[in-house]
Amino acid sequence: MTRDRALEIVVVGAGIAGMQASLLLSKAGRKVHLIERASVIGGLATKFEEVFTSMECATCMLAPMEQELLQDSNINLMTLANIEEVIRTPQGFKVKVRIKARFVDAVSCIGCGACYDLCPASAPNEYELGLSSRKAIFVPCAGALPNIPMIDPNLCLRFKGHQCDACKQACMFEAIDFQQKERILELDVGAIVVATGADIINTKELPKCGYGSIEGVYTSLEFERFYASNGPTSGKIVLRDGRVPKSVAIVHCVGRSESGYCSSVCCMYSFKFNHYLRSKIPEIEIIEFVTDLCVPGKAGQHFMREAASGKTRIVRVRDLEIREGTSQPIISYSLEDGDRDEAAVDMVILAPSLVPDPGTQELAEMLDISTDNRGFLQVNKDNRIEWARKGIFVIGCAEGPKDIEASVAQANAATARILREGLLDEL
Repeated sequence: MTRDRALEIVVVGAGIAGMQASLLLSKAGRKVHLIERASVIGGLATKFEEVFTSMECATCMLAPMEQELLQDSNINLMTLANIEEVIRTPQGFKVKVRIKARFVDAVSCIGCGACYDLCPASAPNEYELGLSSRKAIFVPCAGALPNIPMIDPNLCLRFKGHQCDACKQACMFEAIDFQQKERILELDVGAIVVATGADIINTKELPKCGYGSIEGVYTSLEFERFYASNGPTSGKIVLRDGRVPKSVAIVHCVGRSESGYCSSVCCMYSFKFNHYLRSKIPEIEIIEFVTDLCVPGKAGQHFMREAASGKTRIVRVRDLEIREGTSQPIISYSLEDGDRDEAAVDMVILAPSLVPDPGTQELAEMLDISTDNRGFLQVNKDNRIEWARKGIFVIGCAEGPKDIEASVAQANAATARILREGLLDEL
């Protein structure tokens, strides 16, 4: 791949790795087509209130990057977009992108939100993992960017044959456009950067966890949204019935045996939850159930020691099962010496394994690149060189589980590789 071939570049995924790569490429004078499946940018990190180990405000970290990206004329951001086809050409790639209709004009809309309350249709908010509801016209959460709502045609009464135009009547800027159509866009580019991120394992498929059947059991992402100031409880840590928990169990390594690997970040974010809990409920009793610990570096060790202070027990277990008690979830576990014990707590927070984004396999087939037995894009030294020569770069959690710092570092490295002239014998 030469410098000329990479004058225009597709970046797939507008999480933190994709945004970082896009901004760096733009600053180097490249035209970037940033393709994002969701209606907003930022990826999983937008669900976080703080990030470990510094406990920096996640919004404070993301918002300047997002604003810079939205104002960058070199970056063609396409939300509600998916790649439909990739054809290799002598110059690089021809990429076909399908962009869904938002039914809201992005130029006219000022994001005032006047259209939300009058909408009569509502459904569980997927972004908030069903912990709150949304309207048929919505932005996933307060502070999400771009601050332009979309209309869900599967929920909107107008698309079901009714004459409802409540949102249109509410909009004084005439931004609602029920006639808006999806678009197909064809791009000729010299390189493709894959930054599709990751998801968490489906805990409903892990019956020992009790998720979905036992009150008081939550996933890590649900708990993140409880603590978030823009979340469904405005930052209050409460159970579904509104009670403040007095005792919490944080279960590490959920789904590790099923996925077959350590996700490398679960221990750190589990100890971050410890900080969350103590900041809101100082006297809370916390048990951290671990099978192994992955706490790299001096900063990580210090972070863990801080979390383990106070009313926190770290219990190493061989196996664990959660069952329903009379008024609380009960955790039955086997210790390393084989003895069994039980603990009853008000709240259980599961720390599930990271798994590939659901669209990873389909994209890999389009790009003619391989996945490993876990479903992540299989990047090793040999195929990294081969893919780079063909103009394909994989960054962030598309390659495998990693934290924000490592994802940004990979975005920087891929950008440097793209901008270098000629080919390298090795990376």
